[in-house]
Amino acid sequence: MVKKRVPDWLNSSLWSSPPTDDRLLRYSAASTPEPALQPPVAVSPPAAARPNPSPPPRPETRDLAHSNNIDDSKSNNDRNGSSSVPSPEDFSRQAQLLAELSKKVINMTELRKIASLGIPDGAGIRSTVWKLLLGYLPPDRGQWSSELAKKRSQYKHFKEELLMNPSEITRRLENSTSCEKDELKSESSGMLSRSEITHGEHPLSLGNSSIWNQFFKDTEIIEQIDRDVNRTHPDMHFFSGDSRLAKSNQESLRNILIVFAKLNPGIRYVQGMNEILAPIFYVFRNDPDGEMAAAAEADTFFCFVELLSGFRDHFCQQLDNSVVGIRSTITRLSQLLKEHDEELWRHLEVTTKVNPQFYAFRWITLLLTQEFNFADCLHIWDTLLSDPEGPQETLLRVCCAMLILVRRRLLAGDFTANLKLLQNYPSTNISHLLYVANKLRTQPSG
Repeated sequence: MVKKRVPDWLNSSLWSSPPTDDRLLRYSAASTPEPALQPPVAVSPPAAARPNPSPPPRPETRDLAHSNNIDDSKSNNDRNGSSSVPSPEDFSRQAQLLAELSKKVINMTELRKIASLGIPDGAGIRSTVWKLLLGYLPPDRGQWSSELAKKRSQYKHFKEELLMNPSEITRRLENSTSCEKDELKSESSGMLSRSEITHGEHPLSLGNSSIWNQFFKDTEIIEQIDRDVNRTHPDMHFFSGDSRLAKSNQESLRNILIVFAKLNPGIRYVQGMNEILAPIFYVFRNDPDGEMAAAAEADTFFCFVELLSGFRDHFCQQLDNSVVGIRSTITRLSQLLKEHDEELWRHLEVTTKVNPQFYAFRWITLLLTQEFNFADCLHIWDTLLSDPEGPQETLLRVCCAMLILVRRRLLAGDFTANLKLLQNYPSTNISHLLYVANKLRTQPSG
């Protein structure tokens, strides 16, 4: 069999990251926290009066990580290819995005093209752009107000129906149906009336229609959600700690995940969904428009549902071995690597026998949220969400580019070294990574 030639552009020294210390940024107690991205600070138009008289606390504008060393935070960003100083390209892209967003009807093709290169943090517009990219906001700005009001009202109804304790449900039913009956009984007998509890409302009822039986079934899932929410980005004050802000944000994450689980009984909640939810809520909650920030929970819920709709089959264990399951997606990543770099593919899967599932399962299911720092993840997601065909194809190209960028180290490594490298992916320049990923879209594999 003739061995497929490696494309010349892959042999360039530009595509290989120099050996660096592996960065153990992982979801574990042993991981070393890194300073997190600061919320965007931008001058925004005057916000309309909030309908809620007691809005949630505004995010702190100081550093969100436990480390208070500004110099350390800056050097960390430099190591990971994220400079705190905006480049001329950032200013140009920001101006282009603002111009596009100011149009009465937004050109989504142009918006996706600009946003795919990364949304500058300082503009404070990532929240609006993501809502458009996820289809939550229509391109016609004239429809925004009515659409937002309708969706937020719908989410409020979901919370009232799905987050209520059965005792509260029973109490409300009693109050609405038995007031007049109680008055008549007390007048005729002089005795206090006793509430009539139906079989479905009794705490000991095991029937499928029993609200208490369903409540007890949900308890295990809710406990898992609570554990995961409390462990979400422990290095960021925005998500973790005893501050009023952190507690409020944790409560919002919890509400969204519980409502999602109850509305989607086929999937319910799968561990790791909190990691996908966190970036969306962070971006929306830090919107410089106060009214938008106050409604972040509702807006995040619908955008989370839309994003997960393209990946939901990865969370359904019954579909793992199907053509839409996670194993099929991992196989597609393997085939993509083989098409573009057969030498590397053969060394990994044939010579060193590194099964892609050992590293790609987490990469794909958690949308790379565990492989890079938070700021870099937002940059990667700008590109993922900008793909008009959905984020999955771009995600696979990014994963393939991650392998190509460390190909020299992988070709020199054995099973143990390569598995360690891919499960603890080294720091890299994110703009360069996304450039290589885009190259895989346009570059012939031959």
